Amino acid sequence: MPGGRWNAQAALAAVLLVLATVSGCVRQAEPAPAMQRSTPPPWSAPRDAVAYIEAAGLKPQPVNNNQNSGMIELRITVDGKPVEVPANIGVDRVRALHAVVHTHDTSGRVWLEGQGSGAVTLGQFFALWGVRFDDRCLGSACGAMVVEVDGVATKDPREVRLAESRTVEIRATS
Repeated sequence: MPGGRWNAQAALAAVLLVLATVSGCVRQAEPAPAMQRSTPPPWSAPRDAVAYIEAAGLKPQPVNNNQNSGMIELRITVDGKPVEVPANIGVDRVRALHAVVHTHDTSGRVWLEGQGSGAVTLGQFFALWGVRFDDRCLGSACGAMVVEVDGVATKDPREVRLAESRTVEIRATS
């Protein structure tokens, strides 16, 4: 059929042009406000990370910014049971942004990547995660809590600088 192939290509080009025009006019949804959870685990990673990044006092950075790269191991138990540290804490995949402290997977590795990563605290990480964390509570567990940094107990866990640590272990009881 003469012109059949050309008609199909023209129709496809027209559809792509319309989609590009329409998608360019649609605004991205505003992020939901950051909220801190005072619930028992498990705790998922917030989906709209930009609000949590800002609530933690950090600046969103492009996901390909991996300067000053480092990593710590984070181990958490509540009432003797391990708590999974989820993937994508501090990562906003919709906007292709992340915080200088974030997770890639559920291994317990917390990554420090980007400008200002040397100053990030454990308290800021939990603000990114959206989980209550202070000197006596982790989520809903407000009994006894021990935070060890490289095997040494700390009295001010929110202020622990992650870049100066290799392993952080948190044991909390309800």
